Amino acid sequence: MTASTRTDIPFPLPARPAAGEIFQTERTVRLGDVDTTGRLRLDSVARYAMDIGYDHLGFIDDGDLHPAWLVTRTVIDVLGPIGFGERLRVQRWPSALSNRWFTARIHLEGEDGGLVEVEQFLINVDPVAGRPARMTERFMAPMLAVTTDHRLRWRPVLEPVADSAPATAFPLRATDFDHYGHVNNAVHWQVVEEELTARPTRRATPYRAVVEHLSAITAGQEVTVRAETSRDALRLRVDADRTVATLARVTSLPA
Repeated sequence: MTASTRTDIPFPLPARPAAGEIFQTERTVRLGDVDTTGRLRLDSVARYAMDIGYDHLGFIDDGDLHPAWLVTRTVIDVLGPIGFGERLRVQRWPSALSNRWFTARIHLEGEDGGLVEVEQFLINVDPVAGRPARMTERFMAPMLAVTTDHRLRWRPVLEPVADSAPATAFPLRATDFDHYGHVNNAVHWQVVEEELTARPTRRATPYRAVVEHLSAITAGQEVTVRAETSRDALRLRVDADRTVATLARVTSLPA
């Protein structure tokens, strides 16, 4: 079997397996999850994805032995807008893996017709050593049973934004940091939300937003955002102390 080395992200994202264990749950879109129009925000979707992942750990053998995860990429396909108060049917399953990381697919389907598909590239991290760690055989067993790609490799797909793009400051707050002292994954999506608010036509559904994390952002760093727009995409770059920390891209999807 050849290793998976994407040059870009396919559409549609990998489908649910025909058989095997799929984690299912429900949640309701609350007031703090939406913007002023009542639309579920992208940073809320990213937070849902991580929260659901930790919920899932409680139902997997050796889930308690895998408490720390690093998100290197999140793909969010907004196929139909989800609104305030909507009850969501949630499904989560693996789509590919190696022995230290895997891609998780999350399906969010609203009772009023909203639909969002998510894929995350997640690295299992040793919480003491702080480096990628092998997942246990018991933990991987149900993932191996529903996937065919077992040699997943990390490969970034987003293009950098030029230094010549205008930079704007993005001040951080104490609540932006997680247990490990890093800016929480969902906060990076707040940058995308901020830029899309100024460019509402980029939100015309269906659309895809992708965020890739290149390095962590920690307390005390000076954070700036650079944006480039073209006919087909909005591209973003987040710098921390003049080092590229995050890249993002928003594009339209085929209807």
